[in-house]
Amino acid sequence: MVLAFVTLGVADFGRAANVNSRALTAKSKSQKVAESQRAKRRMSRLAKSRGVTPARRRVSNRRRHRYYERFYTSSFAEDITEGDVTAGEDSIVRQAAIDALGNMNGTVVAIEPTSGRVLAMVNQKLALSSGAQPCSTIKVSVALAALSENIIDKETPIVLGRRSRVNLTEAMARSNNAYFEALGRKLGFDKVSYYAHQFGLGEMAGYNIEGEHLGIYPDEEIPAKLGGVGKMCSFGEGVSMTPLQLGAMISAIANGGTLYYMQHPSSADEVASFQPRVKRHLDIAPLIPEISDGMANAVLYGTARSVLSNFSEEQVLGKTGTCSRAGTRYGWFGSYANTNVGRIVTVVFLQGGRPTFGPKAAEIAGRMYRNLYDHSFFANGPLLPSSASNARSAGNSQ
Repeated sequence: MVLAFVTLGVADFGRAANVNSRALTAKSKSQKVAESQRAKRRMSRLAKSRGVTPARRRVSNRRRHRYYERFYTSSFAEDITEGDVTAGEDSIVRQAAIDALGNMNGTVVAIEPTSGRVLAMVNQKLALSSGAQPCSTIKVSVALAALSENIIDKETPIVLGRRSRVNLTEAMARSNNAYFEALGRKLGFDKVSYYAHQFGLGEMAGYNIEGEHLGIYPDEEIPAKLGGVGKMCSFGEGVSMTPLQLGAMISAIANGGTLYYMQHPSSADEVASFQPRVKRHLDIAPLIPEISDGMANAVLYGTARSVLSNFSEEQVLGKTGTCSRAGTRYGWFGSYANTNVGRIVTVVFLQGGRPTFGPKAAEIAGRMYRNLYDHSFFANGPLLPSSASNARSAGNSQ
């Protein structure tokens, strides 16, 4: 009896142990699942309280695999002045431009804005080429178009988001792409194109300058998948602009509205007989104060503030541009120095790789203005055979 009882007890105990063991295991798994789900919910609530959403986590993951653009053009070059025609240039301005540019792969063009005379053109092969995408320098043309159409003034805010309102002065200074895309859509392609041609894009800027090529301004809006008219007005997408074309447009702003043919004297005799030639008069004089604040602030605290690292004695107004295409990055800066004795327009255009961008072009312009200042160029005034007063009478408009 005792033996049977012990056997039965052991068997029952074993079965009970087995049942209890299975029940305990099942309960343990359910507890683990429940705890895991609760932990996930707690972590999700904590993440949301810290502003980390699944979308932001995906963005963070993408950033770990950020695409880096490859560039195949060097930002540096040697012998860039080889073949330049210099007999009719101002020697002080030319040397100032050469020293400022250094070994960067680019060109510097200096212009007397009240006559259209090219005082110096360093790396003429590049300066007279078919140009490149204007990047953000196209915003100068777009701003003048919008002002001409009374769509904005310099203080008109444009809503770019729930809490973002930007006016022209700030948009020019900081090169706000969304602002100019909005302007482009308000204007429409036809008006944007009309004013761009009025300001000299899409046509020869020079007068009988040997070797000059024509830039490109498309006959129709670029496709929507490339950004449409908005991208044309913020980055100059689809447009090819030459340094001379930008120089002519900046000169018209600097002189009050006269678009001159750019002329590059090739000898001392041509300098002595130089006569300005007017392409057309632009009705922009009342608009220049509206755009000038933005161009001045670009240098004071915006995208062109690198000018001030080399030159701050005189006011400089300008606009930078940076973009890239097909493995080449472009850096633009069109500007003029506003002095008591006159003004000089400088266009710096760079091409290359990662070291090339708009603020670098602005830095080079600042070095050039510094060189001119140190050689008393601004104190003496530009050495020209003609003045602004006789420029209009000598011109031929079209």
